[in-house]
Amino acid sequence: MPGEMRPDWWGKASAGAVLGLGLALSLVGLYAYLGPGGINAPGGRYSLMRHLEAIIWIAVFGFCFLFRSGRAAWTWLGAANLIAFAALFACRFYFFA
Repeated sequence: MPGEMRPDWWGKASAGAVLGLGLALSLVGLYAYLGPGGINAPGGRYSLMRHLEAIIWIAVFGFCFLFRSGRAAWTWLGAANLIAFAALFACRFYFFA
């Protein structure tokens, strides 16, 4: 029936909402450290980073429906979050300490 929602879409949507936000935050944080001028760039890029975060989150949320199942979406986005946050913490505490 065209009016029904597939049961695995709840898992995909929740993965995109929760893990997509984490991925967007970590990628924008990486851009803040590794982008032009670094974290202390003159003039500030805060509005750019806020808009970039929303764009990345919407893109991840949209692409999460391409996974085969909700479990695959949680697994792959969780792994991407671990890698992105590990890189962010490495930038923060190791490279720019």
